[in-house]
Amino acid sequence: MSTSSKRALEYAQEEETILKKGLPKENIYKSLAAFQQECQVIHKGTKGYGYSYADLPTIFSVINPLLKKHNLGFTQLIDGTELRTILFHTKTGDTIESCAAIPQDVQLKGMNTFQVYGSAITYFRRYALSSLLGIITDKDTDASGEQVKPTLNEGGFSKAIDAIKKGSLTDLQFARAIETIKEGKYSKEQLLKTFELSSKQSKALELC
Repeated sequence: MSTSSKRALEYAQEEETILKKGLPKENIYKSLAAFQQECQVIHKGTKGYGYSYADLPTIFSVINPLLKKHNLGFTQLIDGTELRTILFHTKTGDTIESCAAIPQDVQLKGMNTFQVYGSAITYFRRYALSSLLGIITDKDTDASGEQVKPTLNEGGFSKAIDAIKKGSLTDLQFARAIETIKEGKYSKEQLLKTFELSSKQSKALELC
């Protein structure tokens, strides 16, 4: 057997061992699922253009104690023209990441370039974090059967929500998530709500 073949075999055996032990990625999925079960709908009623939402301080006041309880934390970094939102497990160091492109050269009435950019970052931080954690921070009028969707101001970020990308999973991470689902500690719905699956992963999930 060639050296490259031996290495490939050793790598496959190592990944199989990790899957059997459930280490370490399983921890972050369990913690995220537990967090989602406890986190309430967050809605303070701050007014936007045709919708209302919870601002960042309100969101932080609700999620930070729950994240700490379930050994989770997050950070949001500006990387060029993108906003990276990273969820991490404080004990294992495991991470889940999403990325959103921040629109450039946008002009808003009454704002200079720096104010517009700051507004965009705040806007994307709120929605990217909500998307990654799978939480609701906008008003939902269930009683009338109508979901109030954010509509952005005329000169602003008209494709903002579409630009927010869900976190993706490697095949190994996906396999660990499936194992967690089979154990009843996570659900297909939570997985689909939180992550962007490849066509291969979507088919595998259907067979799970």
